[in-house]
Amino acid sequence: MTMEDLGGLATEASDPRYAELDLMSVAELAQTMNEADATVPAAVQRALPQIVPAIEATADRMAQGGRLVYVGAGTPGRIGVLDASECPPTFSTPPELVFAIMAGGPGAIVNPVEGAEDDAEAGAAAIDAAGIGPLDTVIGIASSGRTPYVIAAVRRARERGALSIGLSCNVGTALSAAAEHGIEVEVGPEVLSGSTRLKSGTAQKLVLNMFSTISMVRNGKAYGNLMVDVKATNHKLRERAIRMVQTIADVDRGAAKAALEATSYDVKLASIMIRRGEDLAAATARLDAADGRLRTALEENRCASSD
Repeated sequence: MTMEDLGGLATEASDPRYAELDLMSVAELAQTMNEADATVPAAVQRALPQIVPAIEATADRMAQGGRLVYVGAGTPGRIGVLDASECPPTFSTPPELVFAIMAGGPGAIVNPVEGAEDDAEAGAAAIDAAGIGPLDTVIGIASSGRTPYVIAAVRRARERGALSIGLSCNVGTALSAAAEHGIEVEVGPEVLSGSTRLKSGTAQKLVLNMFSTISMVRNGKAYGNLMVDVKATNHKLRERAIRMVQTIADVDRGAAKAALEATSYDVKLASIMIRRGEDLAAATARLDAADGRLRTALEENRCASSD
């Protein structure tokens, strides 16, 4: 697709329903945007048959030690940065496990870099520089589905044996063709024509939420719906950790807090110590033997108790 063909993209189209946007009141604008945003989850739902197998393949690779890498330019790149940056505090993952590559470099997160998204060579080079390999997953994000930097990065990742995924908001895109898994979330024209930070950006964040969260859940980073690997770095999170241990171990606040203080606020270890009546070393060994999966460790506890 050439630059002249961009007008044919749904994400670049002008919706006649919004032709008098600048004449609307604030209330009318808010209602209009809210109604448009409400269509995004349905668009994501229609794409679930594309999304689900891609997440399954991602989680399998991460279970083997692979990384999850987002690649994007402009708003899609920033959304990738946002989702990746939330993984360490939410799941206690090292920053190199889930990270984002931004066209134009880190500075482009705040200040746009002219021509960065059109630099295909830089996209491929960024994949090489990251040492992408067969266990890794690379998700290229581009609303249009034709961003040269992103397409080149996805194509290079696929050449290096990585799982390659293309996430766009148009149909039959070059990005989908370059990737092993093409995900196309059709959100239609934006309220403000071409402003793909709106519905397109919302759709991308919803899909990335699924990739990071589901991959982590599948790899033992949750117990039920509790984020048991959270880093308790402030008062709110320490209180959350206490409540989680109270729930998991069925103890009062004092017992939960004491166990957490003994483990530097590690919810999994504190829960095992209480449920097993073990010291920190034994609880650590038990959790390691369960590959970090709290449910597995506690199920072994029940089996042992029934002997």
